Amino acid sequence: MPDGTLVEELALRDGDLSCRILTYGGAVRELIVPDRAGRPVDVVLGFDTLEDYRNQDKYIGALIGRYANRIGGSRFTLGGREYLLRANDGPNHLHGGPAGFDKQVWTVEDQTDHSLTLGLFSPDGQEGYPGSLTVHVTYTLQAGALRLDYQARASRPTLCNLTSHTYFNLSGHNSGPTGEQCVQLLAGRYTPAAAGSIPTGAVERVDGTPMDLHIPQPMGARWDAPFPQLTQAGGYDHNWVIDGWDGTLRRAARAWSPASGIRMEVLTTMPGVQFYSGNYLDGCPAGKGGAPYGKRWGFCLETQYFPDSPHQPDFPSAVLEADVLYHSTTEFRFAVENGQAPL
Repeated sequence: MPDGTLVEELALRDGDLSCRILTYGGAVRELIVPDRAGRPVDVVLGFDTLEDYRNQDKYIGALIGRYANRIGGSRFTLGGREYLLRANDGPNHLHGGPAGFDKQVWTVEDQTDHSLTLGLFSPDGQEGYPGSLTVHVTYTLQAGALRLDYQARASRPTLCNLTSHTYFNLSGHNSGPTGEQCVQLLAGRYTPAAAGSIPTGAVERVDGTPMDLHIPQPMGARWDAPFPQLTQAGGYDHNWVIDGWDGTLRRAARAWSPASGIRMEVLTTMPGVQFYSGNYLDGCPAGKGGAPYGKRWGFCLETQYFPDSPHQPDFPSAVLEADVLYHSTTEFRFAVENGQAPL
């Protein structure tokens, strides 16, 4: 780093699965999964140099905090006091601000062949948030899955909404747009957004709209449909409300590549999942091996509290009280489909 801080890359392995994680932003830089022929496929987007990670603005692979997604107007009220956050998405606050957790160097706290724990201390007032926040994220690669366990504790009441912004391409990170890959969201409702991708506060049924992804379908089947929500966001970039959420680990989404046969299942304890179809990947540095990452070359499934929840009293609360343990889990499970039927 410019100040001399060392950035490390750490490797995990479990059988045919392996991954590499950076202490810069906690980014998942590489994730190798065997395809239907047993060949290794790197299914996440990433870069070959630290400089490219520092210069890109797409949050590729990174841990996100203190607040994943957007907070409208870059301000919120908590305990009768208004807090002003740093704006970095027009007038809004996105993914923790311009110096969010994705831009910081995490500390290695523990490592085994299968697991890695990274830690970060966020001081009181960082990016405008009240209270200090101590965060630990454990990555575990085991039993065909990459699991992320998030823990945090605050010194004062604050907001806490942590996620991973890993971009997946199940045909391989250098294989091009993901339009032929299939997606399924186990969510019958979503939170429509107004200008700036700030939720309106409504929670609407997906029935009869291109937002209905209950039945597996190619990602590109309707991402350019003339539906106002999709037109406004340039494709899918919305929060879905996971069916039956009760805080336990449950299935949220599935994705599948007919080219590689690789299937991914996403489970989480969080109430929402942001499906982002990579609509604005143009303009980022070349990826690993010089891959020319462009529009829709990767997709994200970001498990989370809903966007702008501090301004929406009917949304699940992202407030973390002082000295109360924040804990969430998200798991990405991999398998191979040998036939032609998706998922």
